[in-house]
Amino acid sequence: MYNRFQDINIVDIDQEHMLGRIHSLEKSSALDGPGLRVVVFMQGCQFRCKYCHNRDSWDMNGGSLYSVAEIIEQILPFRSFLDASKGGVTVSGGEAMLQAEFVSLLFRQLKKLGFHTCLDTNGYVKEQFYGPKLDELLAHTDLVLLDIKHINRSKHERLVGVSNDRPRNFARYLADVNHPAWIRHVLVPGYTDEEEDLRALAKFLQPMSNVQKIELLPYHRMGKSKWEEMGFEYPLEDLEPPSAEQVKEIVKMFHEDYGLKVIHA
Repeated sequence: MYNRFQDINIVDIDQEHMLGRIHSLEKSSALDGPGLRVVVFMQGCQFRCKYCHNRDSWDMNGGSLYSVAEIIEQILPFRSFLDASKGGVTVSGGEAMLQAEFVSLLFRQLKKLGFHTCLDTNGYVKEQFYGPKLDELLAHTDLVLLDIKHINRSKHERLVGVSNDRPRNFARYLADVNHPAWIRHVLVPGYTDEEEDLRALAKFLQPMSNVQKIELLPYHRMGKSKWEEMGFEYPLEDLEPPSAEQVKEIVKMFHEDYGLKVIHA
C-alpha cells in the first residue's frame, strides 16, 4: 500500500537556522519514559492510525516553528523537578523521526546540559538514513521508546496505512547496536489483541537483550473528540477498551511463556 509520506524523513526544517515544526509541549508527563518528563510533540506523521489520539498532528504543515534554543528555554524552568524524579525530556509526535536532524541537534544540546533524553518513535526509518546520521542521533539518545503497532505486515497496513517492514528493521538495528529500548504496543480489541499475533510479537522481541521492558497500553477513546472537532468521523466509534482481565492474561502470557518484562497502564 503506497503512502505519499512514506519516503519522507525530514520535513520543514530550515537547514540554515535549524527550525523544527512543533505540535505542542507537555510540561509534566509520567507516561513517556522514566521519571517525570517534558514532552516535545513534533508535527507531522506518516502513519494513519485508526485510534490516533493526536489527529491534529498528522498535517505536515501544521504546528509552529521553533528553534532548538527556544525549546530549551521552555524546558530549563522545569529542570529541578525533572532531576528530582530522575526524568528528562522526551521527543514524541506526530512522528519525531520525520525531523530527525532537528531532534539530533536538540538532543545534543540537551545532553550538554545534563538532561536524560528519550526518543518516542514509530520506527518508520528510511533505509538511506542508516549510517552516520542515525548513529549521531542515537549517540545523544539515552532511551528509545519504539511503538510497534502490529507485528503482522498486512494487519499493520490495514491499521495504520503502511507496512511494518521499516519498524521491524529499526527494532533489529537497535538490538544489533544494543541501544536501550522500551517497546510499546497498544491493545486494540479486534485489531492487535489476537493471541497468534501477540505470541509472534513476543517471539520477535524475546532475543533482544536491549529491550528493557514492554509496555502494553490498553486502547482508549480519548482522541475521539479531536477527530470530531476537525470534522472527521472517528473510525473506532463503537469499539470498547479491553477489560482489565484480558490485559492481565496477556501480560501473564508475555511474562510466563517468554520471560519478558511487561508493564501495563
